Amino acid sequence: MIRQSLRCTGLLQNSSRAYSVIPPPRDTEEKDMMHRMLRVDHAGEYGANRIYAGQMAVLGRSRTGPLIQQMWDQEKKHLAKFNDILAENRVRPTALLPLWNLAGFVLGASTALLGKEGAMACTVAVEESISEHYNSQIRALMESDPERYTELLQVIKEFRDDEMDHHDIGLEHDAESLPGYWLLKNAIQLGCKAAIYASQRI
Repeated sequence: MIRQSLRCTGLLQNSSRAYSVIPPPRDTEEKDMMHRMLRVDHAGEYGANRIYAGQMAVLGRSRTGPLIQQMWDQEKKHLAKFNDILAENRVRPTALLPLWNLAGFVLGASTALLGKEGAMACTVAVEESISEHYNSQIRALMESDPERYTELLQVIKEFRDDEMDHHDIGLEHDAESLPGYWLLKNAIQLGCKAAIYASQRI
């Protein structure tokens, strides 16, 4: 079943406060923490966009094309939101964006060359990694000061839910039937962990 979500649209339109999502940092430590968090979130959404672009380059005209396009459209909204947040808070994106541009597209295209099942296996692996990363951020913000970070928590939770929808769609569309599924999934997720680590710091 193809799922559709309009949650992100509301997030993109609601910005009536003096700051849209992030409160002004109280000190250098908080500023550095938020910059690392936003930098890696932006990088993750950027990479996801490139993965779906690669998948569409291979499978865009297949019967799976509309499904991939639907998920890609949601990722475009996520990336647009983080582009706005980075600009508003003067957060520089990771210097590794050119690498993620190429690596994401190659990953998407190469797994799509394995067929629909390969593309869906990639989607499951990547979206599970992103969801777990968002969950760790949610826990950290909740433990720190949930009232202070209400708007950011809302954004992250909404996007996390979208990523989990994509993960579930991948499973529903035969990701696990791909020969070598678990090997491919583990390899992709190892790469995602390395990308998260690098993007926070570079």
